[in-house]
Amino acid sequence: MRLGSGTFAAGCVVIEVLGVALFLRGFFPAPVRSFSGPEHHAETPAPEPSAGATSNWTNRPPPLFSKVVIMLIDGLRDDFVFGSKGVKFMPYTTYLVEKGASHSFVAEAKPPTVTMPRIKALMTGSLPGFIDVVRNLNSPALLEDNVITQAWASGRRIIFYGDETWVKLFPRHFVEYDGTTSFFVSDYTEVDDNVTRHLGAVLKRGDWDVLILHYLGLDHVGHVSGPHSPLIGRKLGEMDSILMRIHTSLLSQERETSSPSLLVLCGDHGMAERGGHGASSVEEVNTALVLVSSAFERKPGDVRRPQHVQQTDVAATLAIGLGLPIPKHSVGCLLLPVVADRAMREQLRLLHLNAVQLRRLLQENVPSYEREPGFEQFQKSERLHANWVRLYLGDSPSDVLLSLGSKVRRQYSDALRTLSLALSAQGAHYDVYSMLVGAVVVLEVLALLLLSVPQALGATAELDVPLSSPVFCLLFYLTLLLLGAVHVIVCTSAESSCYFCSLAWPAVATVLALASALLCAVASALTRTLVGGELLRRNPVHPGPRWPELDLLLLLGTLGHAASLGSSSFVEEEHQTWYFLVNTLCLALGHDICRRCFPGDDGDRAEGLAGAAPTRRSQSPRHDVLDLDQRRKGCSSLDALRGPEKWMVLASPWLVLSCCRLLRSLNHTGVQWAHRPDLGHWLASSHHKAELSVLAALCLLAIFTLAHRRCSPVSRVAMALGLLGVYCYRAATGHLLLPWQRESKGISKGIIEARFVYVFVLGLLFTGTKDLLKSRVIAADHTHQPTGLWDLHGGLVLLAALLVRPHNLPVLLCSLLVQAVMTRFVWRPLRHNAAEVTAMHYWFGQAFFYFQGNSNNIATVDISAGFVGLNTYVEVPAVFLTAFSTYAGPVLWASHLVNFLSSDTRSGSALRHACFCYALLCSLPASAYILLVTSLRYHLFIWSVFSPKLLYEGVHLLLTAAVCLSFVASDRSHAKS
Repeated sequence: MRLGSGTFAAGCVVIEVLGVALFLRGFFPAPVRSFSGPEHHAETPAPEPSAGATSNWTNRPPPLFSKVVIMLIDGLRDDFVFGSKGVKFMPYTTYLVEKGASHSFVAEAKPPTVTMPRIKALMTGSLPGFIDVVRNLNSPALLEDNVITQAWASGRRIIFYGDETWVKLFPRHFVEYDGTTSFFVSDYTEVDDNVTRHLGAVLKRGDWDVLILHYLGLDHVGHVSGPHSPLIGRKLGEMDSILMRIHTSLLSQERETSSPSLLVLCGDHGMAERGGHGASSVEEVNTALVLVSSAFERKPGDVRRPQHVQQTDVAATLAIGLGLPIPKHSVGCLLLPVVADRAMREQLRLLHLNAVQLRRLLQENVPSYEREPGFEQFQKSERLHANWVRLYLGDSPSDVLLSLGSKVRRQYSDALRTLSLALSAQGAHYDVYSMLVGAVVVLEVLALLLLSVPQALGATAELDVPLSSPVFCLLFYLTLLLLGAVHVIVCTSAESSCYFCSLAWPAVATVLALASALLCAVASALTRTLVGGELLRRNPVHPGPRWPELDLLLLLGTLGHAASLGSSSFVEEEHQTWYFLVNTLCLALGHDICRRCFPGDDGDRAEGLAGAAPTRRSQSPRHDVLDLDQRRKGCSSLDALRGPEKWMVLASPWLVLSCCRLLRSLNHTGVQWAHRPDLGHWLASSHHKAELSVLAALCLLAIFTLAHRRCSPVSRVAMALGLLGVYCYRAATGHLLLPWQRESKGISKGIIEARFVYVFVLGLLFTGTKDLLKSRVIAADHTHQPTGLWDLHGGLVLLAALLVRPHNLPVLLCSLLVQAVMTRFVWRPLRHNAAEVTAMHYWFGQAFFYFQGNSNNIATVDISAGFVGLNTYVEVPAVFLTAFSTYAGPVLWASHLVNFLSSDTRSGSALRHACFCYALLCSLPASAYILLVTSLRYHLFIWSVFSPKLLYEGVHLLLTAAVCLSFVASDRSHAKS
């Protein structure tokens, strides 16, 4: 069976996406779990060690606090409370921290630092998986043992107001609740007012035991304006007044009941310097934790500095404070200062319960638990504890009891920390079988693409796929039977759970059939290549004695980038790799153009623009001739260019190089330099709104000039009105100023203005789609296809202009400018073939992804783009808009590639060549990264550095599949016309 190389490549990428999805499902580990009984069954507490004596402490200790109020402020990083901002904007909280009855901590949150996994960590004490980043968009009910469920099962009355994620996690646990949407980040006032409006009535009532308040406004301010916005101070002041109101009410109630209450002020995660969160920077993982209670009396001169603890310690502390069992899966430790004022026997009893719970969890998850240092420390602590109980019951002197008790307490504290660290390390348990199957599929696709290069880049751009040959069928059935047998053996002998084994048999059979077919296709292609001597033949595109320098650069640069992903530093600073590659590409193009414009006597003239090279390439009927500009076919070199056009050709690489250098200064990204001030920070500052307004207006005008040239007249009008609407939207949201507006008055969400722009975006997309369909229906009318493609491209440009931050409009402008310059003065005059043009588009697309300020850090994802024009959270549009805003650079460059090859070439195979090359370019780093991550899965930075990049690669491969399908559709439309 013969397939076009574009269709073949698109099918391979779709299969590779399935393989990557299976690999990701196996890579992200299953959390540490307890198997000691039903999930929320209250077990009998461990008795107090007694060393032969008879202890009467066998029941669960009573609660330490009568009421608990949890005030969770989303995005409350530690310096907002303990730093200069806390002193300035939160005076009451600062007083409690420095002089009041409180204990303060810096709680470290493990990545991913997004809301839903952090709520799970706070309430369960376990370490949520990295895949919870995806589940954060639609949180399922929490079935894992947790403090909320234990409190609800014990009859406690729980009231909740705030982020609706809690309602999704605990759907039937609250006697009263009011959830607010957490993803609509443009709202940072009403989202908190909806919580505070309930406080007056609730605080006066006494019919509740636990009150949970989750404030979202601070996090939303960070997403929109960053941590240094003036709005941050106002929001912190608002939170400080609310905390004072709650604390005052609790104190008045304690005077009547003489029973202490507990007020918990905490954050779920921190806030990066750009306002986002999700990764592992210090600003994102360090959160404020303040425990306030009249039980924590402070003596004069008692200075309590914030201690560094783990966020998972909160669950164990809350459970003990409420007199509940510690959640079974908790890896946290009791915060010792909370019980420091209790009697020594009570302190040791509570520490012993925590140690027993961690020891049981260690036994169930670590086969060789007896050799763990934490287990040995626990046994030693328990023996010392038993001796202390024996002495206590024997009426030993108080000084002896105090000395030995302090030693036991220190021993327990050390044992708890060691046990917690050992259990946290168990979080890296992988589903190796699912990873292996996914990796095999991905590598088979890559091998098949590499072995198909000679045929795929031929003149016909078609491949022979021997699906119906007898040998292929026999090998396929034998391989399928072998893989099926291996699957049965693995699944029946596996000791731990396996996702691939849990799938239904039809799904398993489909995956195994794909793996078998790919293996047979690889074997067939390898045999054909070796037997036919394809590897020894000269390159079909360049039959000369040596590879051109530009092709070597593109090949070695792509391979070097794939190899660099094995280093954590190169992953963190991947933008530097792409900046270096595109700069080197510009220099190579400049050298090539100078050599062609000023050929010497050494034969360089033979490498001129038209005559010699196209004639040499056309000698073999197998080779593709990519004549991208028929008007210059008769020229022999760039000497034929005269006047300004020749100088523009000479200057074009240097112009592109200057644009790239300017964009590097706009957004500092990565890790090492992200904290440094850049031009984007300066423009986004409220003090430079006038300068940003002028820049945005000029950029929008230039974008219209560059984007409307190939569109239809109606689309030009839509583009102009749409870009005008973009400026009005940003002015309505307070980012820009209108000419008659001197101050930021009347700031709104800009919903009407954004929807006004959406109308024109949809109009451009509809017009382009209509022209494409018309060109397919009317075969003789092929003029509608290029116009339709450029209308679609214009719609994408307009959507990108609406979604990107105002200070990033120069990135969009430079992207269009570089595309125009490269098209007119490089790709057409130098007659680059489809493979070279595709590789250059791919490189520039990756570079512009980082020029936007993106990185391999989840915190740089601008989720505010997902709510442009929306007055409430709608999942599908929000996810699409966020993804498009993040990948606007690669999407626009891929769209331009389709348009360029469809509009400017007469070769029907160019689109197929481009589709195949694009699929290969995207498949190579994804496959290499999967191999590297598999080998580095126990690396120190596997979760903080490598895992986010793995998610980015998965999404980028999904985007590649969509691009390849658009290539196929455009190629069929081109063939039809």
